[in-house]
Amino acid sequence: MTGVNGPAEKPTGRRLVVVTGASSGIGLAAAVDLARRGDQVVLVGRDPFRLRAAAEEVRECSGERPSVFRANFAVLDDVRQLAEQLRVAYDRIDVLANNAGAIVLAPATTVDGFELSIQANHLAPFLLSNLLADRVRRMVVTASGAHRSGVLDPDDLNAPLRRYRPMTAYGTSKQANILFTAEAARRWPAVDSYCFHPGVVRTRFGNESRLVAVGMRLLPLRSPVKGARTLVWLTHQDRSRLREGGYYFDCRPRRPLRKAADPQLAARLWTASAVAVGLPER
Repeated sequence: MTGVNGPAEKPTGRRLVVVTGASSGIGLAAAVDLARRGDQVVLVGRDPFRLRAAAEEVRECSGERPSVFRANFAVLDDVRQLAEQLRVAYDRIDVLANNAGAIVLAPATTVDGFELSIQANHLAPFLLSNLLADRVRRMVVTASGAHRSGVLDPDDLNAPLRRYRPMTAYGTSKQANILFTAEAARRWPAVDSYCFHPGVVRTRFGNESRLVAVGMRLLPLRSPVKGARTLVWLTHQDRSRLREGGYYFDCRPRRPLRKAADPQLAARLWTASAVAVGLPER
């Protein structure tokens, strides 16, 4: 994992926004929109070639080439190195957009020993957010209405590996996103924490499976620009107009299912996640 552009200081008077999963889809659309609004954006992604292309797209629309950092969220050491590089580069992060995520079509275990969906979509951003919490002023998490299919068990984060179903594993990770956001709001009062459902967006998710790609063509898909709209909106709204730890869809607060709004489950997930990534609970 390397910072492609190296350290860069935040210009006075401008917001610094770090966007993960920024090399395509919702993340790239959000980065372009934010850059056009005058924010200094930092792109984080896995593929260095797509990252460079994304940075060029941001430069073309804003006149400024963003700093980019590569990290594979399937490797927790990459996340730790990313956090350290961001801490060296920036003494303040106005917004951390935890947007990186994936639908995993076949059972897979990471080098860290976790089911890939729960690590890439929850444990990695959980670790990154904890390592940067003292620098971050606002956190926005890309969740999903797919949390309805979640079956989260904090005592067994690898449970989806048994009788694996892609949407169950994905939904479980998205359930975790919503619970994490609400618990972060309770534990980190100095960090404004929100999550959102982007809708069903036309992204690279279906590229690995013809069946998924065909199924997605039958759905009323949104463009990445529309999917990113609530993310961008949440970065700019005054906190007095938002619900701490809230879940949003189309720029309005929504109520997630009870299994994604249980404070006891959220607290248990936080403890289990801290143990999983090797952090002291706090």
